[in-house]
Amino acid sequence: MSIVCGIPLLECVYCLACARWVWKKCLYTAGHESENWGLATVEEFMPVPQLCRLILAVYEDDLRNPIWEPPGGYRINPDWVILRKNYEETQCRVPPYLIYLDHKNTDIVLAIRGLNLAKEGDYAILLDNKLGQTKFDGGYVHNGLLKAARWVFDAECEFLRGLVERNPDYTLTFAGHSLGAGVVASLVLIVVQNLDKLGNIERNKIRCFAIAPTRCMSLNLAVRYADVINSVVLQDDFLPRTTMALEDVFKSLICLPCLLCLMCLKDTCTLEEKMLKDPRRLYAPGRLYHIVERKPLRIGRFPPVVRTAVPVDGRFEHLVLSCNLTADHAIIWIERESEKALDLMLEKDRIMEIPAKQRMERQESLAREHSVEYKAALQRAAALDIPLAYSPSQYGTFREMQEGETSSRSCEQTSLLSSKGRRESWDEFVERFFDVNESGEMVFKKPVS
Repeated sequence: MSIVCGIPLLECVYCLACARWVWKKCLYTAGHESENWGLATVEEFMPVPQLCRLILAVYEDDLRNPIWEPPGGYRINPDWVILRKNYEETQCRVPPYLIYLDHKNTDIVLAIRGLNLAKEGDYAILLDNKLGQTKFDGGYVHNGLLKAARWVFDAECEFLRGLVERNPDYTLTFAGHSLGAGVVASLVLIVVQNLDKLGNIERNKIRCFAIAPTRCMSLNLAVRYADVINSVVLQDDFLPRTTMALEDVFKSLICLPCLLCLMCLKDTCTLEEKMLKDPRRLYAPGRLYHIVERKPLRIGRFPPVVRTAVPVDGRFEHLVLSCNLTADHAIIWIERESEKALDLMLEKDRIMEIPAKQRMERQESLAREHSVEYKAALQRAAALDIPLAYSPSQYGTFREMQEGETSSRSCEQTSLLSSKGRRESWDEFVERFFDVNESGEMVFKKPVS
C-alpha cells in the first residue's frame, strides 16, 4: 500500500522539477550572462558598425548601388576596395571576402561573409570536424575553420605584407560574420604565429572582430588571445552558445527547435565545472561584447546596452529559449543594433562634453583596466587548472602597459605556468619561453604551431 501511494508522490516531484526547470528557462534571458560585466566605451566599440557594413559589402554585386543601404553614416568607399574574391576564385575553400584600405580610420581590413545556405563548400568547412578538434598552440580549434584560415593566409600573405609595408601606421583588422567569424578568429591565430611573414607587424596593431561567431577554439586559446580577438554577440544569438557538433545542427534544420531544446536541457543538467575541465570543448573566442536590448517579461526592444568582459567560466554556456535566438544571428540586425548602441554612447559623451585631455586620460585608464581584467582572467583560468592558459606575449590590443606592470606580469606568468605538482624554477621558465639575442636581451621564443 505504501509503495502504491509513493508512486504518485514521485511523479508529482518529477513534474514539479520539470516545471521549475521550464519556468527558469523561460525567465532566463541572455542579459543574465553579462549583467555583472562592465559597460563598453565609445573608443573600443567604435569599429563594430563600420565592420558590419564591410561584411555586408561582401554580399553586394555592385558597391556603388548597394541593395542594403546603410541606415547611418557608415558608408563604404568602393574605390578603397582593393581586392574581392568570390566562390570561384576561392575554389569554395572559404567564403567570399574582400580587402578594404580604410584611409579614414588608418586601417587595413579583411572581411569575410557568413554561411551561404546554397553552397556545399560552406557546409564542407563546418562539417570538417569529424575526427575531433585539431590541436594548435597548446589548445584545440575547429579543423575545417583552421584549414579555411590557412588557405586565406597562404593566398593573401604577400598581398597583406605589401599593404602593411606601404602603410606602416595602419592597423590590420580581420572581420567576419558567423562562418566567416570562425575563419577570421582562426586566421588571427595563424597571423600571430607568423608575424615575420607580414613584415614583422607588431601584435598590438592586429585586431579581429568576430561577429556572431561559432564556437571555434578551446578555452585556453579563447582567453590567451583576448588581447587580439573580440567577439560581438547580439542578445539571444544561438550560434555562440551551441555546444553541439555543427554537423548535427545543419543535418537537423527541419527539427532544429526540438534539437535546441534537447541541448538546452543537456547543458542545464551538466555541471559547469565538468564543462571547464574538458580541454576539447570549444568556446566563442576572445573578449566578448554582448549587446542587450530586451528584458524578461517585457514586449519590444529597448535602447541597446553593450557590456564587455574576458570571462572564463560563464562564457555563453547555456542556450536561451527565445523566439529571437535565430533572428539575433542576422548581420542586418547586429549592424542596426550596434549602430544604435554606438549612437547612444556618443550622445552620452556629447552631453558630458569630455575635454580632449580628459578623454586621453580615460583611454589610458581603459587600457589599464583591460590589462588588469585580462590578467585576472588568466589567473582564473590557472585556478581552474585549464592547461596552458598563460599569455605568450604582452597584452597589446590597447596601449602598452607601464614598466611596472610588465615586470609584475612576468611574475604572474611564472606562477600561472606552474603545474599541479612541482612549481617550475625561474631558470626553467626562462629556458622554456625565452631566448637571448645578440645584444644579451631576453626575448620570447617564436611559438610553434
